[in-house]
Amino acid sequence: MPIDVPAVQHALQADGLDGWLLYDFHGSNPIARRVAGLAGSAKLTTRRWYYLIPAQGDPRALVHAIERHSLDQLPGRRSWYAGRRELDEGLRTLVEGCRRLAMEYSPNCAIPYLSRVDAGTAEAIRRLGVEIVSSGDLVQRFEAAWDSDALATHREASERLHRIKDRAFDAITERCRAGQPTTEFEIQQLMTGWFVAEGLVSDSAPVVAARESSGNPHYLPTATEHQPICENDIVLLDLWGKLNGPGAVYADITWVGFVGRDVPAEYMKAFAAVRAARDAAITLVERAVAASQELRGWQVDRAARTVIEQAGLGQHFVHRTGHSLGTEVHGNGVHMDDYETHDDRRLLPGTGFTVEPGVYFEHFGVRTEINMYVGDRAALVTGPMQTEIVRLG
Repeated sequence: MPIDVPAVQHALQADGLDGWLLYDFHGSNPIARRVAGLAGSAKLTTRRWYYLIPAQGDPRALVHAIERHSLDQLPGRRSWYAGRRELDEGLRTLVEGCRRLAMEYSPNCAIPYLSRVDAGTAEAIRRLGVEIVSSGDLVQRFEAAWDSDALATHREASERLHRIKDRAFDAITERCRAGQPTTEFEIQQLMTGWFVAEGLVSDSAPVVAARESSGNPHYLPTATEHQPICENDIVLLDLWGKLNGPGAVYADITWVGFVGRDVPAEYMKAFAAVRAARDAAITLVERAVAASQELRGWQVDRAARTVIEQAGLGQHFVHRTGHSLGTEVHGNGVHMDDYETHDDRRLLPGTGFTVEPGVYFEHFGVRTEINMYVGDRAALVTGPMQTEIVRLG
């Protein structure tokens, strides 16, 4: 879909920017390619191209002479270069009159998902007297935001993921009751089959983590490395997927079960802490959106992290509170992060993200993960929320 130039210009004026400069070389900036409508395109773009949307006036492009039609789908005038001297002069002409331009840049690479412009290109732009600022909030508005159709695909994916989660817990319960041995990998493979049956696609098989494996936030069982699931084991399921269609966005959930009737007190204490942290983050988002108050990603992380720290478990919460969701499971919108980075992007209408606090120990770990969507007047949790560890048995 062509970019809405008037809407971008309105946002640029509101943010006091002279323009948004999109740049890509050989696919190095997938954000710019999507904004420019090149994602999935068969057009050759093996040379550097630039597309400037100014705060006022017509957009303008600079492309290589042998790929002069690469940006024909975009409005505005075009110029061409071939040799490096023509590129230098063309770039100078392109940004003439601009002092502050947004690019896919993150100071100190604080947000690596956004930081797509290489240092040399940034130097070339700055040498022309231009200040580069982050395009983070522009990317959220015009690349990471969901429309109503995308939200519908997310909700449907969430429903299907929860069905798969329920079937996995049921399979563990049935096998343990029958005295039938099972493993993390066997349950994972069942779930992978159910993904196909449910019409979901993903970039990975789901996580099934029992015992000490659940204490590894990025554990993934394989055919050669996995554990049995037995009586009195804790089991963590983390699964993410989307509908198999254009524009579909991901859902991403984590639930925890226990194979037995009497959940150990240490498991319940840990889960109570992450549940309270999750709910604190949700409440903060809901209240801020309802009151039209500005809220940034780091503040949401801080709300959740404070709860876990007050429970005496702060050193066991070793990742950010949540990440953006989009057509990729880790999207290009704001992350709920004041730990791995300091994400000061705003939570903007149309964006979706996870809230997933967890605590991890040598012999077990727990996490709860839900998804949220920010509307114009309300923030919504888009699926069920786990309130206690599921008893499997």
